[in-house]
Amino acid sequence: MPSPTTDRVLTRRALNRALLARQSLLTRETLSPRAMAERLVGLQAQSPQDPYVALWSRLEDFNPDTLSRQLASRKMVRLALMRSTIHLVTDRDCLALRSVMQPAIERSLRGTFGKRLAGVNLATLAAAGRALVDKEPRLLGDIGRALATRWPERDQMALSHAVRALVPLVQPPPRGLWRQSGLAIHAAAETWLGKPLAEPSVDETVVRYLMAFGPATVADAQVWSGLSKLAEVFTRLRPRLRTYRDERGRELFDVADAPLPEVDTPAPPRFLPEYDNILLSHHDRSRVVSEQARIAITSDHRSRRWLLIDGDLAGTWTLETTRHAAALSIRAAVSLRPQQRRELVHEGERLAAFLAPDVAAHRVIVETAG
Repeated sequence: MPSPTTDRVLTRRALNRALLARQSLLTRETLSPRAMAERLVGLQAQSPQDPYVALWSRLEDFNPDTLSRQLASRKMVRLALMRSTIHLVTDRDCLALRSVMQPAIERSLRGTFGKRLAGVNLATLAAAGRALVDKEPRLLGDIGRALATRWPERDQMALSHAVRALVPLVQPPPRGLWRQSGLAIHAAAETWLGKPLAEPSVDETVVRYLMAFGPATVADAQVWSGLSKLAEVFTRLRPRLRTYRDERGRELFDVADAPLPEVDTPAPPRFLPEYDNILLSHHDRSRVVSEQARIAITSDHRSRRWLLIDGDLAGTWTLETTRHAAALSIRAAVSLRPQQRRELVHEGERLAAFLAPDVAAHRVIVETAG
């Protein structure tokens, strides 16, 4: 049954609580890492350890070794998807989403390397690159050097990034495993998973975006995905969707049964990694970034790992460890009430113990504005 169009205005606070609820940042969930990754339509993962912090903040009793095992067993993979950036997704979503994001990935390639690739037959280049990574996973630099024997006058970086864009490539372990390092080698996704990519379904991807990040505008969905011309997709989907307005009169789309918590729903402090899609998936980020906090945090060059206080981006954090102790330093861009400070210190102690389990002492240092 079609969902009604309404004139209801959703305030910034209402959009904030809706986003936090859908991102499991109001209450931790008992889901598996795979189930949470699919609910969130992937986790931003340029920094290989970021997804562990993101999941720790969203899941009850999160065991990072579980995620490592799923990466090692090819149930989870890391590859370029939304905005042509590296995401951690399930094997199913790798196959479902990569074709959907192909236009955005190719547009990014043209914007960065288009002039250096002018005149190259990209289909031939893609086939040559696919043959290389099917023999063995390779570094992008190795791919570029190998292809330069065939295209000697071309920029090696442009050649390798063209293969990354034109051939769906995953980054196999050990990169991405818990508390391990590893080079970013690349393998063909279809070869790694032993299955072909699915036919692209932009409509269903937009619906999933709204379930994880809505209510949202067309521009919001385009920022999240990197895709363009999504207005026609929303037009097709309109009979399935509910619509609202924000305080500036912009039309917001949403799935009918998605949560819209009360605006006074408590939002406990939450620690986020350097990259988290809650901060990267809207054209208008004001639902989680107040102007006061944005100005204060922009001037803090010490860290880009983020802190939510009462649902808003309102601070940064760093962790320093020695052989015997770990210190989690918090710089809050807002004043803290006594209860907020206690909750923040408690959560920080838990995070320090999670990130540095091998040391005996964990402490939290809080610096506040004002």
